[in-house]
Amino acid sequence: MADVEATKSLSGLLNGIAQKVYYNNSEITEELLKNELYPDLSQEEFKALHEKMKGLVKSIATADMDHAQLEAFLTAQTRRQGGGGVNAEQAAALSRFWKSQRVRVRESLLSQSRWEPGLRGLSWRVDLQTAASRGDAAQSGPVALMELELGRAGQDSEFVCLEFDEAKINQVLKKMADIQESIDNIVHHT
Repeated sequence: MADVEATKSLSGLLNGIAQKVYYNNSEITEELLKNELYPDLSQEEFKALHEKMKGLVKSIATADMDHAQLEAFLTAQTRRQGGGGVNAEQAAALSRFWKSQRVRVRESLLSQSRWEPGLRGLSWRVDLQTAASRGDAAQSGPVALMELELGRAGQDSEFVCLEFDEAKINQVLKKMADIQESIDNIVHHT
């Protein structure tokens, strides 16, 4: 029965860490986790356990480990000598936790790393204007109209409209080609 309680407490601790670190639940505190899950541990013992589990979850989440990577990582952790490793029960709890939370933790990490506002949508069209419609022969020719839909999480979209003539489109395409070249150079050097 003690093993079942220990497993429940450890699962609760891992879920509490996820709530606090990845799901921004400010109601979950270290003190709450200790009082609810490990009332018999000293503050130092709980802090050591909490920090160890938080570090392991962070390592697993940062690497976005698949099943094979997770099993290899946990096997290595169980073989570590001294206080840095984990026992078989802790490894099993970490494995169960990651299988159930991987998708949600990954989504949380992605949303935390996005720039705001984000691009939600883009639409464009090309209008062919004639000299007669503007009354100016020098301005005739195609015009690209682009509408960007921008937004922050939980807020309504804002729309920005841009108008480009042929020269401006060529400038934009040149800049994008330069950016792609820079990215390619970085990727090929790493």
